[in-house]
Amino acid sequence: MPWKEHLVSDERLRFVLACLDEEGDSMAALCRRFGISRRVGYKWLARYKEHGAAGMAEFSRAPRSHPNQVAAAVERRVLALRADHPTWGPRKLLAALARRDAAAGVAATDWPAASTVGQMLRRAGLVVPRRPRRRDRSAWAPPTSAAAAALAGGEGPNRLWCADFKGWFRTGDGSRCDPLTVTDAFSRYLLRCRLVDRLSFTAARALFEAAFREYGLPDAIRTDNGSPFATTGPLGLSRLSVWWLRLGVAHDRIEPGHPEQNGRHERMHQTLKREAASPPAATPRAQQARFDRWVPVYNHERPHEGLPGMATPASLYRPGARAYPGRLPEVAYPAGHAPRWVDDSGKFRWAGVKVFLSHALAEQTVGLAPLPPLPAAADHDPNDDLNDDDAAERRYWRVRFASLDLGVLDAARGRLLTPRERRHLPS
Repeated sequence: MPWKEHLVSDERLRFVLACLDEEGDSMAALCRRFGISRRVGYKWLARYKEHGAAGMAEFSRAPRSHPNQVAAAVERRVLALRADHPTWGPRKLLAALARRDAAAGVAATDWPAASTVGQMLRRAGLVVPRRPRRRDRSAWAPPTSAAAAALAGGEGPNRLWCADFKGWFRTGDGSRCDPLTVTDAFSRYLLRCRLVDRLSFTAARALFEAAFREYGLPDAIRTDNGSPFATTGPLGLSRLSVWWLRLGVAHDRIEPGHPEQNGRHERMHQTLKREAASPPAATPRAQQARFDRWVPVYNHERPHEGLPGMATPASLYRPGARAYPGRLPEVAYPAGHAPRWVDDSGKFRWAGVKVFLSHALAEQTVGLAPLPPLPAAADHDPNDDLNDDDAAERRYWRVRFASLDLGVLDAARGRLLTPRERRHLPS
């Protein structure tokens, strides 16, 4: 025969029913029989009268309120802002709410800690747990250009821009979308986010020209080595980078296969995809409209964890002092250089022979200086401009565009020397 199991709540109910029996024993006698004090007996009798049989179970002893409890109005504001920006985390939500209070001139709210806000989001079912990813930091490499790295180190806005095409995707109607984006490295301000029809010089130039007119010229632009930013020609020059050089804008290219050297821009692409392209819009026009609505939020409202004090990009960005010129400046070379015009086929004429240089330098002027330097003579000043007669007297000539050394021309062979062929020549 199994043992009978007696629950505490059943014993309490038996005690209360015995108390309610008019012909039963007194309270003192009943308490002695059940082995409890009269204070406990009166407690359970009162509980039964208030809650019935359900009152015989143990109630939670947790305090109904405590001094550190977050006010309901504060929690409602946090959850409302999260509903407007589903990808923002606790720190961004708190920074944005504090900034709104400051802008409205109201008294500062006693905001909870970020961890507390995280608990609010979890209770509301607004957090999806993700498996942490292992990060391999051994592949990190410094930027290739020390000058551009210094510009990115905090010397001010509009010194270094970052540009790239975000990975293409298709809209709901199957159309391909190629967003071209430009940011300011110092402030993370998103200058441009436009869909382009083709990855071409014409489309890229139109976008950069509009950005230059609105924000002024930067000192340098950092990109990867893809089209239309770079080619396989001399120094990787492209028509776009040649145009930048004519404007006095340096081109800083990252090492191939190292997108982390443009990490700030790549991180922005991750945010762009999550907040403005997941899922994609129905058509390219609708997708561009979504980008146009998102960019002001990114620049003016969204706190950036990579900026001091969770500032917004717009609070740190200022347009540059160098205005976009109405006319493209001509390339000037020092005295002692022989200027040559590169035709639309990428060739220039030297000593009666056409030498191929690069399609990227079509319709540009290059300068050639002799190797070694011309000796001074009584009847010839080495600083005078060179002519074709001088060209015939020298075999090796250094070819330059603006401040860049493109290579060495072998006048006898009518072509540029390879790096291996010019190792024996003076620098």
